[in-house]
Amino acid sequence: MAVSSHASFTTSLINCYLSCKDLDSARKLFENYPSSRPPTLVWNFMVRAYSKINNSRESIFLFSQMLASSSLPDKYTFTYVITSCSHQISLHHGEIIHGLAVKNGFDSDLFVGNVVIYMYGVFARMEDARKTFDEMPERDVFTWTGLLRGYAKGGEVGKACELFGEMPMRNEVSWTVMISGFIGCERYIEALKYFHDMLYEGKVKPNEATLVSILSACAHLGALDQGKWIHEYIDVIGFPFSNNILTALIDMYAKCGRIDRAKQVFIGISKRDVFNYTAMITGLSIHGLGKDAIQVFSQMLMENVMPNDITLLGLLKGCSHSGLVQEGSSIFFSMENSWGVVPRIEHYGCYVDLLGRAGYLERAFVLVKSMPIRPDIVIWMALLSACRVHRDSKLGEQIVRHIELLDDSGNSAGKVLLSNLNASLGKWERVAELRHLISDKRNKSNPGQSWIEVNGVVHEFRVDDQLHPQIAQIQEKLIEVLKQARLGGYIASTSQVSFDLSEEDKEQAVAYHSEKLAVTFGLMSTEPGTSIRIVKSLRTCDDCHSALKAISTIYKRELIVRDRSRFHTFREGMCSCNDYW
Repeated sequence: MAVSSHASFTTSLINCYLSCKDLDSARKLFENYPSSRPPTLVWNFMVRAYSKINNSRESIFLFSQMLASSSLPDKYTFTYVITSCSHQISLHHGEIIHGLAVKNGFDSDLFVGNVVIYMYGVFARMEDARKTFDEMPERDVFTWTGLLRGYAKGGEVGKACELFGEMPMRNEVSWTVMISGFIGCERYIEALKYFHDMLYEGKVKPNEATLVSILSACAHLGALDQGKWIHEYIDVIGFPFSNNILTALIDMYAKCGRIDRAKQVFIGISKRDVFNYTAMITGLSIHGLGKDAIQVFSQMLMENVMPNDITLLGLLKGCSHSGLVQEGSSIFFSMENSWGVVPRIEHYGCYVDLLGRAGYLERAFVLVKSMPIRPDIVIWMALLSACRVHRDSKLGEQIVRHIELLDDSGNSAGKVLLSNLNASLGKWERVAELRHLISDKRNKSNPGQSWIEVNGVVHEFRVDDQLHPQIAQIQEKLIEVLKQARLGGYIASTSQVSFDLSEEDKEQAVAYHSEKLAVTFGLMSTEPGTSIRIVKSLRTCDDCHSALKAISTIYKRELIVRDRSRFHTFREGMCSCNDYW
């Protein structure tokens, strides 16, 4: 067979192997190519193949071999290898190859320009991405979307919005990038608005990534009505219920307080994967249903679905919220041997939280000091919170010293917790010392937010809110609500308020917490007897917890509150957490 015919046959065979995803066989043929210098087309086949499997190192190595063999790269070569650079840890290779593309005259090529913009966006080099964009003689929807993705991924949502408004054309990816960008910046209400704008415009339909993202926004906001509507929309348009969408639905229903609906979705899945199981286990855990989470986990193992690190994290949280110390200990110490998961700092944090909540403070303290990973401030704060719950100021003082060694940013959150602990014990001299230190550091605490969905519209409240259009009526109604709650036995808990205020001022300080405003708005805006659902960004405080118990009795309402760590369902003066949170 002539060399040229042999080479042509080998090229076809390499392409055939790559089409069948047999990269090893294709590589062997490539290494023994009949010609001393394979054509550019064959190099492109190989570079693209490694790019597709995110093997950036091998893609770049082949490109360097190609240059050394004096083969000439074309626009496709640069497109594939720059795409590979986007997956590389270092930007260095990408800059060099971009320079080579310019040197070889491909800087004005549409496809090369698009992947360069994408690459610079991945590494948050938006000035370089914008410069490439501005210099391109031709642009398509992928050019615009690549720059948009860079801004959104880097948290520059303002610039992303501006660019989005200028886009001459948009596809489903453009819309999804904007929606995901808002979610990444915790601007969930705007994500919902853009989703509805997308549907209203009607030019493109959402894809799987859009639907998963928007269900995530509903989950964060606790927007049950919106989430149910999206579920129905997916069904009506005949969009396939992939496992990704089913996982997002389980997560959404669980985080919106409808664990029963989450279970229905979960039970209806014919072949469950690790993500379905993880969403269900985590959902049960945040509802304080630790034993149910363990049962689902047992079912998972019986079906030979291996848990991942997130599954076990959710399971440990369930044990923590339910006080299952023995079960949680067994899971924690079996992680590596049984399921091949090396405990990360988050797993240690959960286990420390489990021990601390249950009152095993010294045991938790010993564990933190003996960790193979350096404990972070989150773990120490979790232990300090447990000291506050169990009124152990001596251990609390030791923990604050560890927190201060870790945090030199001026954040005095540890001292705030310790001050609250001492205030609850009536140690006012120590409180005075701590408050003086806190004021010196000019601590800025997160005021927290609460959200409530009424008639499909999500309303946001902050502590002592003045921005809601009905705030005057809400505050007036709240005074009446708290008055009725006191008649029902509620006594304001002011131990966490600065001691240098009068008792009346202390009560005023806790009266306008965001969830009280949200619940009051719910009482004003919904029919008597209907449940009120609230999502809160911080942990529910002792005072709000007591107040909501009384309100649930006086107004005969079920109040469902999801705080930073779990659900609280208040009904007839009781809470589902049994005061264990």
